[in-house]
Amino acid sequence: MTQYPYTDKKDTRSGFGAGMTELGRTNPQVVTLCADLVGSLKIDTFIKENPERFFQCGISEANMIGISAGLTIGGKIPFATTFANFGSSRVFDQVRQAVAYSNKNVKIAVSHAGLTLGEDGATHQVLEDLAMMKALPNMTVINPCDYNQTKQATIASAAHEGPVYLRFGRPVIPVFIPEDMPFEIGKAITLNEGTDVSIFATGHLVWEALQACQILEDQGISAEIINIHTIKPLDVDAILASVKKTGCCVSAEEHQVNGGLGESIAHVLITQYLAPQEFVGVKDTFGESGTPDELMAKYGLKAENIVEAAKKAIARKAK
Repeated sequence: MTQYPYTDKKDTRSGFGAGMTELGRTNPQVVTLCADLVGSLKIDTFIKENPERFFQCGISEANMIGISAGLTIGGKIPFATTFANFGSSRVFDQVRQAVAYSNKNVKIAVSHAGLTLGEDGATHQVLEDLAMMKALPNMTVINPCDYNQTKQATIASAAHEGPVYLRFGRPVIPVFIPEDMPFEIGKAITLNEGTDVSIFATGHLVWEALQACQILEDQGISAEIINIHTIKPLDVDAILASVKKTGCCVSAEEHQVNGGLGESIAHVLITQYLAPQEFVGVKDTFGESGTPDELMAKYGLKAENIVEAAKKAIARKAK
């Protein structure tokens, strides 16, 4: 197994903050908007260094989306920042009409996504946002896995022409992606070569997939781990190449199974290459209050759940 040792733990939202700091110093067209959550989005340094390029919209997320769309007309590259729940379901109409429909160059950058939001509970633990955003024409949807990749994704989002939904989180997790690992929107990254099962993971589940890979290897099972950081456009070629080699797959995501990464992969398989697939994700339920680790365990999003799913997929392969 390819080793990904880590010496540090950081939250992915801090990776976004680091990316915005760099963009503030290198791209004068980048501006930032926030809905009264500056500290939570880690954009303090950007604001301190570029006060004239920051717009505090207050607790008015729909208005923030409209302002962002307007700023693009003057050539600006706006990053509209808030919590994932507020940047998706609360403002879906504005995102659809003012951003996606008119193909505006707005970047919707959202933190505190998924169950790992923890104690804030079900009302804030949005688990439907990827489904909502990937359904919109023109929308690019990115869900990076650690601090380094979130920084890379932030910088890449600014360079991309068109709407982007960039999702990251609050918990402190291992920083395991090398800083110099290439990042390209729409191009999956193979983290470990394998022959028995393909594991396609996104966001916080990438680290869990790597832990599952080690467990499987210890049991004589060779798992291919692929980091799907871009939900849309999906890297269909990478998915097909891997599944044609291994013959089965698992999808792993901190999101509802309904409408998430797994369903996108299933569409590829049902239309282009039939193969068994197992799903690791939230099974049609809301979350609850608890620590991130407790919730990941209760809702079946840990390494051991990926291991179990991999064995099921392998058992279903045609003999």
